[in-house]
Amino acid sequence: MDNNKTIEYDYIIGADKNIRDILKVSDITPLLQSAVKAGAAYAAIEDDTGKALYQHSGISESPSSPEVTVKKPLYIEGEVAGYIIVKADDGIINTIGELMLASINTILKSSYKALLATETHKTVVHQSFEELLETNRKLIQSENKYRELANSLEKTVQQRTEELRQAHAKLLTQEKIVSIGQLAAGIAHEINNPLGFILSNINTLKQYVSKMKGMLVFYRDAVEKGTVEKELLGQKWKKLKLDFVFQDIEDLITESSGGAERVKKIVSDLKGFSHIDEAKEADADINKEIDRTINVLVHEIPGDAEIIRNYHEFPLFACNPADLCQAFFNIILNALQTGTKGLKLTITTGYSNGNIRVSFSDNGPGMPEDLRNRIFEPFFTTKEVGKGTGMGLNVTYEIITSYGGTIDVESKPGKGATFTISLPVTERAKQI
Repeated sequence: MDNNKTIEYDYIIGADKNIRDILKVSDITPLLQSAVKAGAAYAAIEDDTGKALYQHSGISESPSSPEVTVKKPLYIEGEVAGYIIVKADDGIINTIGELMLASINTILKSSYKALLATETHKTVVHQSFEELLETNRKLIQSENKYRELANSLEKTVQQRTEELRQAHAKLLTQEKIVSIGQLAAGIAHEINNPLGFILSNINTLKQYVSKMKGMLVFYRDAVEKGTVEKELLGQKWKKLKLDFVFQDIEDLITESSGGAERVKKIVSDLKGFSHIDEAKEADADINKEIDRTINVLVHEIPGDAEIIRNYHEFPLFACNPADLCQAFFNIILNALQTGTKGLKLTITTGYSNGNIRVSFSDNGPGMPEDLRNRIFEPFFTTKEVGKGTGMGLNVTYEIITSYGGTIDVESKPGKGATFTISLPVTERAKQI
């Protein structure tokens, strides 16, 4: 038996700590007592100078084998900080030594954690008041910097947001100008037709007036001379074709009056569509607004097209009527410009669950899903270059959503498209 063999234990903790700082009597005494009960004659823990810190001994009986002493070092930070001393029979000494090492290992780990927490607390508590003031000063400086940065970022965000808002408003204004240009061209054509035959009728009427004037002058001269002859008057009458003139004058006036009424209606529809003389906010009858929009688009309606109005009654809607007309204008114009022969556009209105619903269904060419998902994007268009700005449906989307509404589209290639608008009605409107 080699009595000098050792079992090394290296447990590193703070360099300024010793065994007594780490191990407590209440933790070590039960361990030493247990070692003695297990058969050891003596068990102890010494410091690095050989002084017994904790010890316990038992009553030695007649040993069956020689009694052996084992001294096992304990290390802190790689240096010997103490020893485990065990006296026991040779047959059991290694077992008791290993058990003691394992137990002390557990005690050291537990004590180290508690010691570390205590030391950390002490470090914070004993920090000087000046250090705390310096730390606080740095924190205040840091907070001020972050505040300045946050304010700067907020101003930058506000500035960029305002720039984007102005740019978007400019785009919407440009789209409205384009729409007005298209509308003006069509309205000019519609007005030009009645004005054309009104001017033609006025020129004809001017000639008729000249003939009637000539007849009256001839009759006046004859009366003054006292030579009124019925035969001469009749000849003059026939020569001027006054029978036809008087008959045609009535038709000219009727046609001109009808043309003027047509121009008046066009202007009235255009005025109603723009709501130029009305307040920005009003209670609008959506069915009438749709009719006004169709009326100003009459020049875009193909001769073989059919527009079906399937209207229902519902409350008035509080809005800027001109906005809604603009939204309807873009959807209807898109349907009319599909180039479909025998185009059929069905407009259905209704009211349910506090929402006004308006759907526009056409039998046009439709569109695939990838295009359908993009039609409300700014500048997206399927029209040829120069025939579309790509802002029409985006404007419609912005208008509808600004009133808390939604707009959806369903379409498949070759099966037309259906745009459905839903607008929430206010409590005030429901009572109108």
